[in-house]
Amino acid sequence: MTVSMASPVSDQVAGLSQRAKIAALIAICLAELLVVLDNTLVNVALPSMAVQLQADMSGLQWIVDAFTLAFSGLLLAMGHLGDRYGRRLFMIIGLSGVAVMSAAGALSSGLGQVIAARAGMGVFAAVVFPATLALLTNIFTGKRERAAAIALWTAMAGIAIAIGPTVGGWLLQYFSWHSVFWINVPVALVAVAAVLMTVPESRADHVARLDRVGIVLSLAGVTALVWSIIEAPKHGWLAAESIAGYLISVILLVVFVAWELRVDAPVLNMRLFRNRRFALPSLAITVSYFAAFGFLFLITQYFQGVKELTPLEFGIHSLPFAVAVGFGAPIATMLAQRFGTTAMLVSGLLILAVAMYIAGQATVETPYVGPIVVSMILMGLGFAVVQGPATESIMGSVPLNEAGAGSAVNDTTREVGGALGVAVLGSVMTSTYTSHIGARIQSVPAQIMNPQQKELASNTPISVLEIVKAPVNPILAQAKIDLIQAMKVAAMQGSHTASFIAVGALVVCSLVVALALPWRAEQGRSTLLAWREKEPAATDSPD
Repeated sequence: MTVSMASPVSDQVAGLSQRAKIAALIAICLAELLVVLDNTLVNVALPSMAVQLQADMSGLQWIVDAFTLAFSGLLLAMGHLGDRYGRRLFMIIGLSGVAVMSAAGALSSGLGQVIAARAGMGVFAAVVFPATLALLTNIFTGKRERAAAIALWTAMAGIAIAIGPTVGGWLLQYFSWHSVFWINVPVALVAVAAVLMTVPESRADHVARLDRVGIVLSLAGVTALVWSIIEAPKHGWLAAESIAGYLISVILLVVFVAWELRVDAPVLNMRLFRNRRFALPSLAITVSYFAAFGFLFLITQYFQGVKELTPLEFGIHSLPFAVAVGFGAPIATMLAQRFGTTAMLVSGLLILAVAMYIAGQATVETPYVGPIVVSMILMGLGFAVVQGPATESIMGSVPLNEAGAGSAVNDTTREVGGALGVAVLGSVMTSTYTSHIGARIQSVPAQIMNPQQKELASNTPISVLEIVKAPVNPILAQAKIDLIQAMKVAAMQGSHTASFIAVGALVVCSLVVALALPWRAEQGRSTLLAWREKEPAATDSPD
């Protein structure tokens, strides 16, 4: 029987002192903070971009999802390549690339350029992110210390998601929307220096051949699905173009699954999903990100379009979510050690469902102190309660030498969920909004809105900001006020409908987890290790 020998690089990780481990953890979390912040910082700049770039709702969704799709589509590939060539090396390459593409985004002058820059940032973020969790699980090998490190990693991701609006709001208070790209450059350079000084190199002893076909099929399938959903409000949900998009995406994803099941070295090891402790936490993470990213996208429309807050005011008003995530993530991971992963996941999903329901009941007149704050706190707590225990369960299901691939699967489920949340909930909101207000907007006098403004306002709730600022003949002042109020009411009706989609998904997911995931802690080895032990040809030598 062959014996797997540790590589010299693995010895570097094994020989770290506790102080060196903590320093490495701080550097890794800084790199993670940059990547996750990239994915949320832009939300607060969407109203400014909508006005200056003349972007409709689908354009705003693509600004968000261009990053997310590139990120999620390449995470698996970059996890495998990082395992092979060095996780620290890939982290440095990725951080440098994020800095370059952020500068390109800051210098952009059109919607297409911004979307392209965001996609480029997503590509390099995918190079960074799998390495962060893979390095943590290799550096912190004890069960308790690994749980603590993952708790901090999870808290950092949650905090980055939550403080994005506040940081972005502060930047936009004094600078243009370009600043949400420029801020990434110095942070990336600091992160590169920290990684070079504190993080040891780590790679797997053996990595299978890269599955290029699988990568292309998965990226094409998910992109086709998200494109179909985002564009559906324009064409109609059951229009020929939309149905064709749904069919193409389903075919591509079915072919992807079939390919992964037959190829020797799949980019997504479907055998992992035979283990309920891997598959069901992955599902919980996907649905929680679906709700959280959709919530953040919709709440941007609410605070800046309906409540007419400045970007900084929006950021400050979103702080309860940030605080709840920051407190909830590490506590939830530790509680899971006592009460079990299943109890925490079910609790977190149900808390998220309650939060989305409360948020969906808000109206134009609903005060901030009350239902809005309560929904944000519950949203942050529910999100945090799911993330830490689910991540610990997922990473505990794969062997250390495939930590990069396991981390990439974990991260991919997050980003696919987030992309679908923005696409589905944003498109449902747009469809409802347009059906309630579109005809009225088209009939308003040209003195209030020109044809270009009418087109933008018919399918972009946040465009109410442009109407508020536009001067109007005093005779038409009341008509303008009535139109703005009607647009706000229609936007809230859209959020109400979208919230029920999220609540339904969360409740169904909580039931699936409660019924299918074991409630007692597992005493045994990972499914992947168990599978390998059943395959003597893969581990035994001929003699």
